[in-house]
Amino acid sequence: MPDHNKSPRSPGLLSKIKNIFGLNIGTIIFGVLLLYMIFSMIVYLTSDTVESYQVISGPLSRNETYTGLAIREESIYKADSDGFITYYAREGNKINANGPVYGISSSKATENSAELTPEELTSIRNDMMSFSKGFNPSKFNNTYSFKYTLEGNILQYAGTSEGGAVSLGGQAVTKADSDGIVLYSMDGYENKSVSTLSAVDFDQNAYHETDLKTGGSIKAGDPVYTLITDERWSLLIPLSEKQEAKLADRTAVRVKFLKDDKTQNGDFSIIEIDGQKYGQIDFNKGLIRYASDRFVEIELVTNTVTGLKIPLSSIVTKEFYTIPSKYATTDKETQQTGFMVEGTDKNGNNTSAFVAADIYAQIEDESTETEEGKEPDYIYYVDKKKFKEGDVVVCQEDQSRYVIKDVGVLEGVYCTNQGYAVFRRIEVLDQNEEYAIVSQNTSYGLSRYDHIVRNADKVNEEEILY
Repeated sequence: MPDHNKSPRSPGLLSKIKNIFGLNIGTIIFGVLLLYMIFSMIVYLTSDTVESYQVISGPLSRNETYTGLAIREESIYKADSDGFITYYAREGNKINANGPVYGISSSKATENSAELTPEELTSIRNDMMSFSKGFNPSKFNNTYSFKYTLEGNILQYAGTSEGGAVSLGGQAVTKADSDGIVLYSMDGYENKSVSTLSAVDFDQNAYHETDLKTGGSIKAGDPVYTLITDERWSLLIPLSEKQEAKLADRTAVRVKFLKDDKTQNGDFSIIEIDGQKYGQIDFNKGLIRYASDRFVEIELVTNTVTGLKIPLSSIVTKEFYTIPSKYATTDKETQQTGFMVEGTDKNGNNTSAFVAADIYAQIEDESTETEEGKEPDYIYYVDKKKFKEGDVVVCQEDQSRYVIKDVGVLEGVYCTNQGYAVFRRIEVLDQNEEYAIVSQNTSYGLSRYDHIVRNADKVNEEEILY
């Protein structure tokens, strides 16, 4: 028999309720997620953004660059007669006294009929063989240097070693009066010294250099070459008031030459020319590398302090309890470092309990003398949250006691490598208006590529940041 107590409309109603209920669950979930996203966006937009900074290493700032005016001892030599010139000394190279520099002949093509001895020919062949074995195509310019050297050697073997101008194959060969560096150019600074310079001499726009080399004929009295006769030379650099103040106490400075990235030390002093301050850097070597340059681009290597570079806005200070290292012990089960703290139970009996402690710094204890061969004593800086003033810690070796009371302050930053702010100690080596250089060898300190909070005043220690 049919069940008259059951409503024939029940199945349809239940089905509708289930459909409606299922739709509502999806809508509710979606709505909750939407509200959460809107709330998160509002919180993000209205809260202070915590910016991270990756720790890098290097100097505090880049060294300043300057353009220096080179002053050296040099003289211009002129031709003794008319004729066609042939050059034998390599420009920019050293030449010995009585070494052949150039030759002058009445005709452009000159045949050299001098004969060389077998020993001289053997020496020349050996030089050529050595050059051939060491030849590097990427340094083809060395070929020209070898050519000039070879020609000079041949002239010397041919009998031009007595000094003055001699005749060889129709040429009058002129030799150097003294040792020096040969240049086939002049620029008007040859007779200038540091004491005779004026401000206009530093104007590079007005600078003009004359090339003395020619493939044709010359006349008697024409300039032929310049000879630099002393390895001692000076660079003069203009200084601003700020640069003058920064360099005022220096008597020596390290210079990096931007032409070839070579560095060398020079004596430093500040002089005045036409009311303007200039830095004078005196060298006693290295001239041959820059003999062809009147104006030399340099960098003064004054920022020598290197370490980890961090923003000043990242630095905070924190107080710690200081406890001598002799009272520290290690828990046998957890291998954690901590201290045995005295206490009493409810019956008034003395007890001791191990309290784990993070060490934020260990600084050598200068109040104790260290025996030879023994490790020095340290002062440990521990978090104040783990202890309270008046707590007594016990040394496990000699049962001596220490009352916690002394407080020390450390500079540090908040490291965020683990997603929350952790204090790390720093030791500042140098700083300017924006950044500080801190030691990268500080125990319990920072390492290169650590992430720290840039604006430390916007976070609290142990705050979860992401």
